[in-house]
Parts: sequence; C-alpha cells; structure tokens
Amino acid sequence: MGKYAQDAKELLGLVGGRENIAAVSHCMTRMRFVLADPSKADVPGIEAMKVVKGSFTQSGQFQVIIGNTVADFYNDFIAVAGIEGVSKDAVKQAAKQNQNALQRIVTALAEIFAPLIPAIITGGLILGFRNCIDSLYLFENGTKTLCDISQFWTGIDSFLWLIGEAVFHMLPVGICWSVTKKMGTTQMLGIVLGLTLVSGQLLNAYAVAGTAAADIPKWNFGFIEVNMIGYQAQVIPAILAAFTLVYLEKFFRKITPQVVSMIVVPFCSLLLAVMASHFVLGPIGWKIGSVISSVVYAGITGSFKVLFGAVFGFVYAPLVITGLHHMSNAIDLQLIADYEMTMLWPMIALSNIAQGSAVLGMILLQKKNAEAQEVNVPACISCYLGVTEPAIFGVNLKKGFPFICGMIGSALAGIVCVATGTAANAIGVGGLPGILSIRPECMGSFAICMVIAVAVPMILTMAAGKKKLTASERGTAAVAEENETAKHVDAPKELRAFLSGKVIPLKEVNDGVFSKGVMGEGLAVIPESEVLYAPADAEVTVVMEDSRHACGLKLDNGMEVLLHIGLDTVDMNGNGFTYEVAAGQRVKAGDALIRFSRKKIKEAGHPDVTVCVITDPGNAEAIQFHTGMDAKEKETVLVTFA
Repeated sequence: MGKYAQDAKELLGLVGGRENIAAVSHCMTRMRFVLADPSKADVPGIEAMKVVKGSFTQSGQFQVIIGNTVADFYNDFIAVAGIEGVSKDAVKQAAKQNQNALQRIVTALAEIFAPLIPAIITGGLILGFRNCIDSLYLFENGTKTLCDISQFWTGIDSFLWLIGEAVFHMLPVGICWSVTKKMGTTQMLGIVLGLTLVSGQLLNAYAVAGTAAADIPKWNFGFIEVNMIGYQAQVIPAILAAFTLVYLEKFFRKITPQVVSMIVVPFCSLLLAVMASHFVLGPIGWKIGSVISSVVYAGITGSFKVLFGAVFGFVYAPLVITGLHHMSNAIDLQLIADYEMTMLWPMIALSNIAQGSAVLGMILLQKKNAEAQEVNVPACISCYLGVTEPAIFGVNLKKGFPFICGMIGSALAGIVCVATGTAANAIGVGGLPGILSIRPECMGSFAICMVIAVAVPMILTMAAGKKKLTASERGTAAVAEENETAKHVDAPKELRAFLSGKVIPLKEVNDGVFSKGVMGEGLAVIPESEVLYAPADAEVTVVMEDSRHACGLKLDNGMEVLLHIGLDTVDMNGNGFTYEVAAGQRVKAGDALIRFSRKKIKEAGHPDVTVCVITDPGNAEAIQFHTGMDAKEKETVLVTFA
C-alpha cells in the first residue's frame, strides 16, 4: 500500500468511481480527469480532502490540485483504481468531447502558444533588461544611459538583441512549427513555411509603414504583381498559413499513392501553402490582426479608456478560470507588432499581482493556522512570480471573497494603468518582475499600479476575512480571542442520535462509497423523523448550498463528522431540504441542522437512510459505534470515544 492509497481510494469514490473515469493523467501539480459524467463528481467532498488543495474544470478536464507530490499520488491512484493512466495529450483529446465550439477554439490557441511562452517570456525579460541599460537616463544629471557611458554595456545591449530579434521578429516560425506539431503533420515543413514569412528577401514588416507604395518590392509574374512583404512578429497571418499547410498536407496524404507520397505530399503542400500565404492569407491576416489590435488600442487609449481598464482588470482573473485568457497572448503580440508596445499586458501582470495580494491578506489573517499557511505561503510567492494557479484555485476560489477582493484591486490598478498610459515593450513575467518589461518612461506609473494591486486586495481581504472566516479557520490565537465563550474545557466523549429511527451498520447501507468505508467509518439511521440534529457541540464546516442534503461538522477535539441524508439525493437539487444553519456557525448538541421531507425523497426514488461518517477522528481514540437498536433523537448515544 502506498502512502496515498487511502486518499486515492477516497478520491476515486468522490469522482464517481472507476466507471466514471474516461481518462486520467497528471502534470506538475494536478490530477487531470476526463469524466464520463462530470456531474457525478462530488466537488465539495473532494475539496474537503486534506490532500487536495483545490479543483476546477477547464477545457473539458476536471483537474484536482494535489501539489508537488502529485506523481506519488497518481501512482497510488491508478493502483487503487485498477486503471491505466494515459498521456496528457490523450487526456486533452478525450476532453474534447466535453467542450463546445468556443472552448475548442480557445484550447487550440492555448496549445499553439503554450510551447512558445517560455521563449516569449525570455525575450520579454531580455528586452526589459535592455530597457534598463539603454533607455534609463540615470547618469550625468539624467542625460546619459549606462550604454552611453560604457562600451561594455553597449556591447551587451547589442548582443542581447540577437536573442530578442530571434524571439519576436521570427515569431511566425515558432507559430508555424507549433501548429504543425499540434496537428500531427510534418514539423519541418512548418518551420520552412515560417521562414518564408520572415525571409530577408522580403521587406521587413516593421518597415512597411514607412515605405511608399511605389517602393515596395514586388514579384512580377507578367499578368500580376504581388508585394514582397515580410510578416515579422505577425500572429494571425502565421496561424492562417500554418493551418493551410496542415490541411493541404492531410489532403495530399489522403489522395496520393504511398509510392510517391514522400515527393508529392511535401512539395505540393509547401508550395501551395507558401503561395496562399503571400498571395492571399498574409494580406488578409495582416488586416484582421490590424483591426483587432486597433480596436483594443482604441479601447485602451480612447475616451472610455478608464472604463476599459476597470472592466478588463476586473474580469481577467475569471477569464483565467475559463481559459479564455489565452486569447490575450495573440492580441498582445499583435499590439507589439503594430504599435511596438502593448498596454494590455501590464494590466494582466497587475491582475496576477492582485490575486497574489489577496492570498497575502489570507496569510496575515491565518498566521496562527499552520495548516492553511502550508498552502497560502507558496501560493502567494508563486503568484507574485507569475504563476497564478495555486493562488486562484488553491486559496482564493475556495473562500470566494479573496478572489473578489483581488478582482476589485485589479480593476482599480487597471484604471490607473490606462489613465497614465502605462505600456510594455514586450510580454514578460506576469508578476512583480514584470516591471522589467515596462517601457522605461512608464516604470514609475507601473510601480504605483503595483502598489495599488498589492495594497487594495490585501486590505479588502483582511477586512472581509475578519467577518467571514471562523475562529478555527483563522487559527488557534483567533479561537482563544474570538470564541472563548464557545470553547469547551472538556473534550466531547460521544455522539448522540441525530434522528429517531433504526440504527444500522454502515456496511448495510446500499452505497459503494459509504458501505465500503471509503470516506471513513460510521453508521446510519433509517429515519422516522424529519429533522436532522447536531450529535454534539461543533462548528458547521460544510454545507451544500444547491442540494442542501448534507452537513459537515467539526468537534472541539478535531473530529470531523459528515451527516448525509439519503442516497443520491444530490440529484433532487434541494427539493424537500431546508438548512437551519450556515457554514461557520457554532451549534450545540441537539440544535436543528436540516429539515427534510421523507415523502419527497421516496417520490424521487431514493432511499432516505441517513449516514453519519467520521471523516477525521481528530484527537479521538477507541471509537465505538452502537448499532442494531432504535434510537431516539437527541438522547440515544450512537458513538462513544475517548
């Protein structure tokens, strides 16, 4: 048995069992599932697991964040589940069955740009460093740059442009390669196609605007002339050209006899793709890209730029959840190509910083909660360095209010960002180091925006958290300070009947998860009453807002108890169930938790047997379950422990 075997068994039950898993793999921090029926996944139950840091659905995949130990967890999971894992590419292919048309387009864009991001970020950092040495006038009373006073740094500046030019001017080469790689066609043909778009024989794209129409070089075919224009740094022309090559190659593979395929397929595919790219697709793609960038540029610089900044700053983090944020890569690169700068990327970096700052607020709120800090601290650090996933999914979305606070801070920073005309020369690291990619004259205004993105979410999160977080969530010091009156000197020793009815062992419950003890040991009651009562003094930790059929409690000795009314009653969507409590509320033994209708449960075709599972024993020892009797609510002792 592996270290995570028990947790793996629990997760298997909560995702709907082996039969609900169409495919599974893992990446650096996450388990990636494609589920046959995503609605069968018990998301609150999954996120309640100690080993789980969060979960989300993206691009048709249900992803469970485990952390750095995901590889070991994955090995135990496939062993427990008795299934074979597959590659990430196979999972992506399987996930497409759960995607609509827009999601497939976004996924395709993400998969095209994902392999290019490391190079683009590297190029952005290099350009940012060059900004610092050749454009910041810091010497001789603000009249000279470091390059002006040092031949060494002048040489460094010139040398680094070798990499910067390769990344940004030659971007179409990378795009064409990435498209052919994604689509499974000949990658070398994609590289060659990309090179024809940026060839030195062509008029450089950056020189087109300053060249008179009569001076633009042309191919003269006698009956027609075609402009010899390059597409350096152009995104859409490269994408259109690459997909044309892909589908031409697939077409010729299909119709060409195998014996001459090696000659005919690459020759015809590449020749026609290059012709289409320069004769038709290139000019059209250039125009489309220019229209998109001009619309975005108008939004950022026009009369309503403050509104644009507020809206974009507010919605960017939610776009990350849906995956739609990947579209911003293409827009940013097009803005850089057309205007030699982007005012969009600084707001993206500020949004990331704001989400990290919301986590910083949680760190300060939960400074006495060691368990929470194990997630909070690394999530905050990674977010400030441009990796937002642990912060958004592992912390902010779990509580909700930090995510909103981050969005508000991002919106305010976005307003100041566009109002001051802050722009970047390139895409860089989407966090605090992002200031290196900002234009030198805008670094001061961006620094102000960063202060806003740090301070506002942190302050708002702390203010909201003092009201929304329970004493136990804030840590031991907060418990002593805020909940002294509710603190029990004597640890609980028993759980009393939560319903009137016949008490049966858990194994007699006709349910694969509960009966097998996947979620923990316990017992069940076949009810004769219709009010679920607290079996002991406790804090309400989990409620199901939509279905209202279950409740999680945490006792003062650390024991965690799940009370679940009926089997599969989640399908009733709350019809017949009414909560009497809310998450974070302190309850006494015998307080009403949930009112329910046995009649409606039976009419829906579900058993009304109510389960009590101890999901975490806490400090309790020698736990004994008393079954095989008729219980009276609030009186009969069902569980005893030391």
